Amino acid sequence: MKLPGRDVIAREADEHLVMQRVKLPRKVVEHPFRQVAKRLSVALLVLAATAMIVYADRDGYNDSSDDSVDFLDTWYYATVTLSTTGYGDITPVTDVARLTNIFVITPLRVLFLIILVGTTLEVLTERTREEWRLNRWRSTLRDHVVVVGFGTKGRSAIQTVCATGLKKEQVVVVDPSSKVIDAATAEGYAGVMGDATRSDVLKRAEVHKARKIIIATQRDDTAVLVTLTARQLNKGAKIVAAVREEENAPLLKQSGADAVITSASAAGRLLGLSVLSPAAGMVMEDLIQQGSGLDIVERPVIKAEVGKSPRETEDLVVSVVRGHRVLGYDDPAVGKLELTDRLITIVRVTPGTQVAPDIRPLPHT
Repeated sequence: MKLPGRDVIAREADEHLVMQRVKLPRKVVEHPFRQVAKRLSVALLVLAATAMIVYADRDGYNDSSDDSVDFLDTWYYATVTLSTTGYGDITPVTDVARLTNIFVITPLRVLFLIILVGTTLEVLTERTREEWRLNRWRSTLRDHVVVVGFGTKGRSAIQTVCATGLKKEQVVVVDPSSKVIDAATAEGYAGVMGDATRSDVLKRAEVHKARKIIIATQRDDTAVLVTLTARQLNKGAKIVAAVREEENAPLLKQSGADAVITSASAAGRLLGLSVLSPAAGMVMEDLIQQGSGLDIVERPVIKAEVGKSPRETEDLVVSVVRGHRVLGYDDPAVGKLELTDRLITIVRVTPGTQVAPDIRPLPHT
């Protein structure tokens, strides 16, 4: 597989520098431009209303330049009055005009200022609030899950992880598409727009503090570069990557991935199994769909199970993880369970229970 040079990747990523920012999930609100447009429209209506009021009583005003107030003069007077500029070249001289200024023009002036100044303050306040949220998010984010790519694979991976009890606040999505990030934040995940092959983008996702990294990109060469960059930033995180072609799996492992899933081959094997035995295919699909029916869970051995064989435990043990080896439940090398072992078990999940990672089923609270 031929990989593009990092300079090529960098040049392509430069087009997305503007979009390299963190977006936190938020409540659905009206678009800021629409809000500003509405307030600007109200301000223009106030300006027009003021001009019409002055024009209706134009005989009560005096223009120092030509002693007459026409339609253009009324708009000029409304503009300088509402903006509190007040050059004094056009002034109310009759009692009616002055009363109108006191009880009508002045409230309109206050309303005009509230609209303009209020919009400015709200924008500044929103920026400050968003910056405070980002700083607080960065300072509290620890042991989270970073998902690179929010396509079908990325979404399914997040749903599976969250079904085990992980909170959405502990998931950060990285994707170069702004629409994809908007979709992720709408579902409650934090998002970072940018090319994940760049270290500065992954740093925005706090990859160096992450516990697990899921790489679900559309291209295998991109997955390799992301894996290399992520492993360089975080030596201890568990990295799982997906590739399309099985021949690229060893390259992903050499790049630092702990596990590599070949999406095309996995789907093909499930198809083949379903053809041979539809029931077995249904069971396998149930096992890989966390949160309902049968779930496959990794958990530590408890003290009461030490010295027993895998078949003597209460759970249905499939494999035993001992050190860096994964042994079958009937492997003679297993012998008796040790306290440092970990068990791969199949458990039944009901609506009243929640299976969290690395632990036994717990009552749902």
